[in-house]
Amino acid sequence: MYNLTVQSRKLTAKDYQSLAEFRYQIRRFLHFSEKAAAEAGLNPKQHQLLLALKGLPEDSEPTIGELAERLHIRPHSAVELIDRLSDIGYIRRRRSKVDRRQVMIEITKKGETVLRGLSLIHRRELETAGATLVGPLNALMAGKRANPRH
Repeated sequence: MYNLTVQSRKLTAKDYQSLAEFRYQIRRFLHFSEKAAAEAGLNPKQHQLLLALKGLPEDSEPTIGELAERLHIRPHSAVELIDRLSDIGYIRRRRSKVDRRQVMIEITKKGETVLRGLSLIHRRELETAGATLVGPLNALMAGKRANPRH
């Protein structure tokens, strides 16, 4: 899947430290996100589906397949998430106006309310802790720019 033998440049101790710190900060943010979702009564995947649905690009259709792709899950897993979110009134299904065979997913007012609250909390967390996430990434990217032969 990935070519682990690529050796176009040597890695420094700083590279390893930056990679480790970046992964640590991602995991720290994801832990924060999981706790926030749980406090709102959602599991992390439910929160991610609501966010993916609300944040779809304008040229994307809110279909089960598109949401499954955005969450990197199988369509049947997306259906299970959609069923649970529909049962609690956060989303609903509707038929496409263009192709009546196609099911579109839309967020309800109740879903909008919980997602807005979670998004505000996440934005505030990124405003305060974002530099600790971006710093290691910038260091890794600076190392790549310093050695453009890879």
